[in-house]
Amino acid sequence: MKELLLAGVPFRFDGRLWLQSPNDRFMGIGRLQLLEDIAALGSISQAAQAMNMSYKRAWDLVASMNAQARMPLVQTQTGGKRGGGATLTPAGEQVMSEFRAMHARFAAFLADETARLYS
Repeated sequence: MKELLLAGVPFRFDGRLWLQSPNDRFMGIGRLQLLEDIAALGSISQAAQAMNMSYKRAWDLVASMNAQARMPLVQTQTGGKRGGGATLTPAGEQVMSEFRAMHARFAAFLADETARLYS
């Protein structure tokens, strides 16, 4: 393949990683970012705003992840004296950590395969 591709064009392998069920995506880089923003900001609304996403879209993604997981990833608290908000559950923290590590391995795989083109 090298001989066919390397005519002075800087090729690289690229891709996206998703974990999905037969019916829906469970986790991808966008959902990971949403979880990270919820953890950092303590709010689905603020996380959505940080990602330039509608609150409804963020809420739908959280609902989808919570419904597909064995245990909820995000726990919400309605407003009141203490105010509303959202936090990651221990399961959410674990999924976030494991997917982040998986994504790093995937990026390393793509970099290694790109390097093989030029070796």
